Amino acid sequence: MTPGQAARPAHFTAVDGAFEPTRYAQSHWGPDHLNGPAVVGLAARALDLAHGSPDFMPARLTVDLFKAARGVPTTVTTRLVRDGRRVRNAECDVVQHGVTVARAIMVCYRRSAPPPGEQWQCTTEFAYPDGPLPGPDEFTGPYVGSDGLGWTRTIVEHQNAERTRFLDRPIDVVAGERNTPFVRAAMIAESTSLVTNVGTRGVGYINGDLTVGLARLPVDDWVGTQADSHWAADGIAVGTATLFDRQGPFGSGMVTAVANPAAQIDFGTTSFEGLRLQ
Repeated sequence: MTPGQAARPAHFTAVDGAFEPTRYAQSHWGPDHLNGPAVVGLAARALDLAHGSPDFMPARLTVDLFKAARGVPTTVTTRLVRDGRRVRNAECDVVQHGVTVARAIMVCYRRSAPPPGEQWQCTTEFAYPDGPLPGPDEFTGPYVGSDGLGWTRTIVEHQNAERTRFLDRPIDVVAGERNTPFVRAAMIAESTSLVTNVGTRGVGYINGDLTVGLARLPVDDWVGTQADSHWAADGIAVGTATLFDRQGPFGSGMVTAVANPAAQIDFGTTSFEGLRLQ
């Protein structure tokens, strides 16, 4: 571990085979809840370390968030479900006090040449904020944008009914260890919930899962999400978003969510000092 790595913010510290949440892992949903990127990042990291391979592309990650993860020592276990010539499947359990709080499935495909012919491709675009982004060791928080307003650094300005986008460099999952491109993509994809579920009164839906589909891995530390759709009925919502880096779109995120008005997050009335947005 270098001095620079030690000073970087992280969601967890590794202690005696477990992971201790830091203040950065705290969620806005409650004083003892962990945020989505922390849990998703921990599962993605474990799967990437145990079952990743340069020959295989991690094309899909699905994380089921069974119950609220708390600020307690957390462990992860992984298992290889199938190791085929072209497809590899692995699972991960995120466990607290002997109870599984989240389970993730990673599907990897062997990299190869594309088939012949041309296919339709969406022409959606993602405009980056003007000016240079913060440097590699400056973790100054995300950019939030919405149609008509553009980019700012404060989410409360985007509590509206416009299309929303999000750009961030996720902090490390585990202290002293840099995130891999796959882990970065998974963590930023969790903001699909934010960009699709935010409205004029903040966020009133809590997502119970996340599915990330990747055609390639991000080439930048900074990764963006942009809302594509949000459908809601009877207190149930589904949202989709496109993932971007400097080279353009490279994947999609999808979340399903349930209404949680009793714990509505109004960014204009809640203090978020020291916390990540999710």
